Amino acid sequence: MTAPLIGITTTRRRNKAGYTTIQTMEAYIKAVSLAGGVPVLIPLGLSEKTLQEMLPRLDGILFTGGGDVNPRRYGVDTHLKVDDVDSDRDRVEIQLLQDAIQRGAPFLGICRGIQLINVALGGTLYTDIADQHPGALKHNYNPGWPRNHIAHPVQVSGESRLAHILGSTEVEVNSMHHQGISRPAPAMLVTAHAPDGLIEAIELPDHPFGLAVQWHPEELQTYAPMQALFQAFVRAAAANHNP
Repeated sequence: MTAPLIGITTTRRRNKAGYTTIQTMEAYIKAVSLAGGVPVLIPLGLSEKTLQEMLPRLDGILFTGGGDVNPRRYGVDTHLKVDDVDSDRDRVEIQLLQDAIQRGAPFLGICRGIQLINVALGGTLYTDIADQHPGALKHNYNPGWPRNHIAHPVQVSGESRLAHILGSTEVEVNSMHHQGISRPAPAMLVTAHAPDGLIEAIELPDHPFGLAVQWHPEELQTYAPMQALFQAFVRAAAANHNP
């Protein structure tokens, strides 16, 4: 069986010389490779036509973490803690998501990825959890903490695809975000919560594989349930492969 091509979304950064780079965290690449997929980075700045030509060549898309989605995308005012907004990244990822849904291509969202997916399908976000979600736990264990630091448990709906993949209705997760889902998109099914009630996972029903989580499973690949999540995603992408 041919290993599936997994498109991985990227972010813009300036290097020490002042040049713009397109990059992603190595942990995403390693997690996809470990699960049997072939990682392919998706650059930003691509035209609509190029994006349309790209998706049929990919077997699945991984929507990665990163900066905040532009609050204008979900109709709220900005917040002092909103940071690292890249409207072009929002544009590219929203088009990729819409095409993936239309074509039935598997996708997995992580951290910013769950937020982007929710916004793209009509949901909203807390622009800052600590300020807007009463009784919130600490969720922003970044920077200054190991990326695999276990922050809290997550309760997973027993009837969900996610619970089936993880093999459990409770998992311990890391947490590196200051935003989260406020109002879930109508099309998405909420399947997991943190102890403070914050949404930690959503799924798109009746899709070959449309799932997103708020934590960072790519940083927890020493744990079998987190390996299983990437393995399930890559298997779905392999089933979507067109030679």
